[in-house]
Amino acid sequence: MTEIEFALNTFYLLMSGALVMWMAAGFTMLEAGLVRSKNAAEIVTKNLGLFSIACVMYLICGFFIMYPGDSAVSAWIPGFSLSYLGLGMDDQDMSYGSYSEGSDFFFQVVFVATAMSIVSGAVAERMKLLPFFAFAIVLTGFIYPVQGYWKWGGGGLDALGYTDFAGSGVVHLCGAAAALAAVLILGARKGKYSESGSVYAIPGSNIPLAALGALVLWLGWFGFNGGSQLAINTASDAIAVGQIFLNTNMAAAGGVIGALFASRLFSGKADVTMAINGAIAGLVAITAAPDTPTGGLATLIGMIGGIIVYFSVIILDTKLKIDDPVGAISAHGTVGIWGIMATPLSGAGAFGTQFLGALIIFAWVFITSFIVLKVIDSIVGIRASEEDEELGLDKAEIGVEAYPDFK
Repeated sequence: MTEIEFALNTFYLLMSGALVMWMAAGFTMLEAGLVRSKNAAEIVTKNLGLFSIACVMYLICGFFIMYPGDSAVSAWIPGFSLSYLGLGMDDQDMSYGSYSEGSDFFFQVVFVATAMSIVSGAVAERMKLLPFFAFAIVLTGFIYPVQGYWKWGGGGLDALGYTDFAGSGVVHLCGAAAALAAVLILGARKGKYSESGSVYAIPGSNIPLAALGALVLWLGWFGFNGGSQLAINTASDAIAVGQIFLNTNMAAAGGVIGALFASRLFSGKADVTMAINGAIAGLVAITAAPDTPTGGLATLIGMIGGIIVYFSVIILDTKLKIDDPVGAISAHGTVGIWGIMATPLSGAGAFGTQFLGALIIFAWVFITSFIVLKVIDSIVGIRASEEDEELGLDKAEIGVEAYPDFK
């Protein structure tokens, strides 16, 4: 490999990582728009904090767990290695591969933050700030890297033949499984469900902001999926990246159409929040294999994802009484499973292996997250008091209101 090819790949990985980092803004805006105004500043604080915690924890230990190299104990026990990344970089060393090790770390760390961002939306309006940050330390520093090693670090899932190009399972199902564990422990927001079983809608404060957040996520996803090609220095890489961008865009469009169609058909209204989640559902659905489908198949995969997210949100909310203010568990979890299972439609992976991979990821993340959250809950409590929830977490925990002029 020539120096110019090495530099080109490194630059591509860095720019892709920057796009994925911009998804942090998308999650922040989406979640702030879908919660009540009295909790908007608190959700912004959580997203700023979780991104920072993810960066630090991945540098301290997460990256070394996820990519242990020869230090791996077994296909399922990663070990711990400092061989790939130090606190300083040797800019003359091209032996790492086709791009610099610093660019690889940067690209990987923004994926970790994405998984944790999924949790913040699901637990919005009732989980206390510091326990949330404590859980973020464990998820980003240990839980996520272990299952990341199983696939992307060359561990057991990779050996089984499990396919997950950019992370429908490793990132999105992981985040959703952790979110489900947290929501089950937290319970629903005050006033969401009556004793008789009635369900009350709790509208968000700013739909245009939420929609802008979804569009920012849509843009960032080109880095998420496109960057996962990891190279652009050859004609074949460039062709692959072009197809990945095309498929990513078409799946998101299909997701919006599918969700709007389902909403209009079954509720009589074209629910904008369903359209927002439809876009995310389409993106999540194509992430497991954005490189292999045709544009038409990618659109269909996304459209089915949009339909699935509509029914998943309704079932979790009204039938299972699982209170998820932004629909994160459905968009990233239920549809994440669909994305994993859809890969064989374009010749990537096998249904049995894909199902097993999804099951292993969900079980690991859900069980470990549930245990960690239960421990934190027993020590400091993870749920805000009824008084703080009624007052709003902006005043109770942050001391700064997002909308002080609007009462």
